[in-house]
Amino acid sequence: MPPEQETQVGDLPEVCLAQVIARTSPRDASRCAAVSPAFRAAADSDDVWGHFLPTRLDLDRLLLLPPPPPAPAAVAAKTSTKTTCSTDDHRKKKKKKDSYLGLCNAGALVDDGGEGCVRVWLQKATGARCYALSARRLSLPWDDGEFSWRWPPHPLSRFPDVAELVDCTCLDIYGTLPTAALTPGTPYAAYLVYGTAEGGHRGLSFPDQETTVAVGGRVVARHAVCLRPHDAEARKFRAVAAAAGAEVEVAPQPRQPRLRGDGWWEMEMGRVVMCGGDEREEGEEVVASFEVLGWYPKRGLIIEAIEFKPVR
Repeated sequence: MPPEQETQVGDLPEVCLAQVIARTSPRDASRCAAVSPAFRAAADSDDVWGHFLPTRLDLDRLLLLPPPPPAPAAVAAKTSTKTTCSTDDHRKKKKKKDSYLGLCNAGALVDDGGEGCVRVWLQKATGARCYALSARRLSLPWDDGEFSWRWPPHPLSRFPDVAELVDCTCLDIYGTLPTAALTPGTPYAAYLVYGTAEGGHRGLSFPDQETTVAVGGRVVARHAVCLRPHDAEARKFRAVAAAAGAEVEVAPQPRQPRLRGDGWWEMEMGRVVMCGGDEREEGEEVVASFEVLGWYPKRGLIIEAIEFKPVR
């Protein structure tokens, strides 16, 4: 009798290999594709990459957005016969791996039906979700009236418009995101994405600025920052405060911003690590805020977004 042959991993049916690979990560799935033709077929299958892709319903649920209104029955009936075939053909042609890579590279704009919107994309290696809350989605101070801000379009922005500070004395900006929207077990950092107006700025170089990140009302990070560091302005600030007899606590080295490749400035606001889903409280939010402590005139700040991204 011929000797029995041992079954190798590569001999398993493609659907079995796909089920195993789908329980790894996008990086590991890409590595598996280089093992053998059998592994490549399984690793590139829709069964694997569909597991890494969030659906629109998932995003709406995670961001606590209302579901889109259903299409009128008459319109749906009229268009269904015309679009069913073409839509099915398009879905068959577009592999879920391509959709995943597109969501990593370009992201998707999720609108809540009002003025605020969120851009969502994925970290390519891990599939962790990333978010950019547009300026319309943030809480901005209005103590100086409705004309404190204006909303022009910006050539570098990912959103229809940005928030440009015209004039205010109290500056406190914050954005909120449900903790359920963040990928469990992943360390995140919040970033303020901003610029300054072409006509100049005022009140953004003084070293009395701070950022905080809080989860469920508990502050988990607090940092001294300066959006537009300027040594001469810092010395002037300290001298004026000392002459007025005020006690000013200024960090010796506040956090510095970073100029990004897309032309915006980025300030890290703080970091947080989310626990597993079972350990989160329902309705809990993570809040990232930026505040200038001094009450003096400020202008020229352009807010593009607050981002939540995994820490590499």
